[in-house]
Amino acid sequence: MNRQALIIDCDPGVDDAVALMLAFGANELELLAVTAVGGNVPVEKTARNARMLRQIAGREDVPVFMGAERPLRREPAGAGEFHGAEGLGDLTPFEPEAPCAAGHAADAIVDLVMARPEGSVALAVMGPLTNLALALRREPALAARLGPVAVMGGARAEGGNITASAEFNIWADPEAAAEVLASGCQVVLFGLDATHQVRATDERIATLEAIGTAKAETAASMMRFSQRIEREIVGWDAPPVHDPCPVAWLLKPELFELAACHVRVETESELTRGHTAVEFRRDVAGTLPHGWAVTADAEGVFALIAEKCA
Repeated sequence: MNRQALIIDCDPGVDDAVALMLAFGANELELLAVTAVGGNVPVEKTARNARMLRQIAGREDVPVFMGAERPLRREPAGAGEFHGAEGLGDLTPFEPEAPCAAGHAADAIVDLVMARPEGSVALAVMGPLTNLALALRREPALAARLGPVAVMGGARAEGGNITASAEFNIWADPEAAAEVLASGCQVVLFGLDATHQVRATDERIATLEAIGTAKAETAASMMRFSQRIEREIVGWDAPPVHDPCPVAWLLKPELFELAACHVRVETESELTRGHTAVEFRRDVAGTLPHGWAVTADAEGVFALIAEKCA
């Protein structure tokens, strides 16, 4: 099997947890590291949560690195109302047996990618892009060295989920997102336009619950929490499950329809902070260096989660 080398940069987070369970169960992936960033909850909690999930999945072979505790220029902003005060919904926190690996997440990204052949290491980013921006500042050659950078972030047709036009991950550190998108990395964005198509219905959650493994039970528990919170706050019966989408695309790209585009991020206006301006017209943008997920096969994504969590 030709395994895809992958680093997951995340801020667990209930949907990050589902994505990690998907990745931990996928033999097609060579997981080089999980890097944690402050986002949904502070970085001390996201790093602990990543280690908790690693232990539940029995994947202590994957190192976890702690990264940026705050955005490049902004004050930290959390989303505990959607993820729970500890970040993992109803899961009772515990101190994992294995500690974080030594060193900063940004340094780990640079070292792991630069040690491998050009284009061979993919990066899935499911939180603010601070760690990757810091890594690119340290080593600008990283942009050409990286393989695909699959980012859960952004919004266009669907509007935002933190402001009228901005999605949380981009809004939380718009400067980092702008730097990454301007760096030359092979960025593919899975924004709300696609992730809102991937919804955890009762039937899909029940399918996971029936599997009975620790990975499946954990993923299902995260979705049940999201279902309850989304009903209370937003009024949706079936919550979107955002963060598994980049990992699902790396495993089965045919589950998504992508469009070439040029994406820029608003960093000046507070009204539209973190807005992703997605331009599909080559005659306007000049070049279309990025990818934008337009559609998602929700049944296929949930079938993949069930398969890898079994």
